Amino acid sequence: MRVTVNDEPKETAARTLADLLAELGVAQEPAVAAAVDDQVVPRSRWSAHALADGARVLVIRAAQGG
Repeated sequence: MRVTVNDEPKETAARTLADLLAELGVAQEPAVAAAVDDQVVPRSRWSAHALADGARVLVIRAAQGG
């Protein structure tokens, strides 16, 4: 299926948000947030949130610094 991740098109076999984030290598990072089609998905719902073809996913990593 085709999705858009942070404004970049991506082909993926992921069926859930958790699968996609694991594929991207960010699922285990503690300071990651994700939204699908402009709706924030809580981490507790990542594995239950099914992705649809054409979904727009935004992945945000918190950064520390000053």
